[in-house]
Amino acid sequence: MRADDVARYLQDHPEFFEQYAELLTQITIPSPHEGRAISITERQIAALREKVKQLEAKLAELIRYGEENDSIAGKVHKLAVVLRALYSHLGGPFAVPHVALRLWGAAGTGDAVEFTPISDEARDFALTIAHPYCGPGAGPDVMAWFGEGGAHVRSLALLSLREAGETFGLIAFGSEEPQRFFPGMGTLYLEQIAEMVAAALVRTRQ
Repeated sequence: MRADDVARYLQDHPEFFEQYAELLTQITIPSPHEGRAISITERQIAALREKVKQLEAKLAELIRYGEENDSIAGKVHKLAVVLRALYSHLGGPFAVPHVALRLWGAAGTGDAVEFTPISDEARDFALTIAHPYCGPGAGPDVMAWFGEGGAHVRSLALLSLREAGETFGLIAFGSEEPQRFFPGMGTLYLEQIAEMVAAALVRTRQ
């Protein structure tokens, strides 16, 4: 009789071990770890312990994923708060009618419009400007960020967002007044706004 036949017979006749219960204490099999003979009962206990370890590892992994998701959700919420404050303050006290923001790299992970991919031209522009750009509309890509309002924008300010020298975003301010943002104007306040917004956004990722 082959081993497969024996295994199949025992599977089909579980009452066998009820009729010959003493065999469970007499039969010994090799231990999978210690190299000695153990009873079937000990082997079953060892197998159950191994399965428990696997389940514990799986549970720990699920808990870790849950904590990571909670952390991401918290960061997304903080980012949303920062963005609402940004749009509210610039559209109110600073009276900037059109505000748009784009983020990429480590900051650009999400479903909000702020994470929409931008053109290489716009990103290269953000990487190269040392100070805020002020002047006429700078290309159709950025103007499109304002949606339908972009057709009315006559002057533009672009501010790069940086952390430790790394550019991770670009803010666009649009005005319907041609001289609201003009070449040669002082950009100190705009630079301070960019620094504060960048710092707030960086904190949302921590």
